[in-house]
Amino acid sequence: MSEPVRIIGSYVSPYVRKVLVVLDLKGIPYEIDPIIPFMGNDEFSKLSPVRRIPVLTDDQVTLSDSTVICEYLDDRYPEPAVRPAGAAARARARWLEEFADTRMGEVLIWQLFNQVVINPFVWGEKTDAAILDRTLQQDIPHVLDYLEGELPAAGFLFGALSTADISVATSFRNAAYARYRVDPARWPVTAAFVDRVLATESFSKLKPFEDMMMKTPPVQQRAALAEIGAPLTRESYGTATPRRGLMKI
Repeated sequence: MSEPVRIIGSYVSPYVRKVLVVLDLKGIPYEIDPIIPFMGNDEFSKLSPVRRIPVLTDDQVTLSDSTVICEYLDDRYPEPAVRPAGAAARARARWLEEFADTRMGEVLIWQLFNQVVINPFVWGEKTDAAILDRTLQQDIPHVLDYLEGELPAAGFLFGALSTADISVATSFRNAAYARYRVDPARWPVTAAFVDRVLATESFSKLKPFEDMMMKTPPVQQRAALAEIGAPLTRESYGTATPRRGLMKI
């Protein structure tokens, strides 16, 4: 690999965060164009036809799905592995990653984070109180009740940190930005698991960049990230005007 891997996508995205954690675990150098998907230009649309992030480009491929990207990285750079060995464990890991990317993404990102953060600050729209209330009172508890029976009381799901652990935990960073934290009295296993995964070094390295993006207007984010040492690409696919993507999740 002659050049660093290039990632397109905001540090705040749970799916971008997932890929960046895997890159760090494997010691793979990368550069990032930290755009939010709503502010990608026409060239971005060619790389990601449904205008979703992350996008990975290296000397062999261009890919635009976090699970596909992580599987590619694990196949190309197998040490350390981020998927468990054995058919049963690997199938369970794939299911938990799918549950995290779809159902948890729908509830924690496209309902909670979207209503509290994205709608007001990107689109200038008011939070829908009915959606937010249903999310907090019904949808999130349903997700957490399931996770409480699936997650380990100590350590990680399959021994070493895997994409299943990463996928389950990553959206809770966004939930925290939306002022939601797992109640440790009601869901003690899940609360401890999320804290444990998010406290790992690979997640912790990203938090200063995420915090900077959360407090900076989108058009100023790239300059603000450069000031604190983010490994930015020389060129950007970003624009100053947002537009919606083709798919919700």
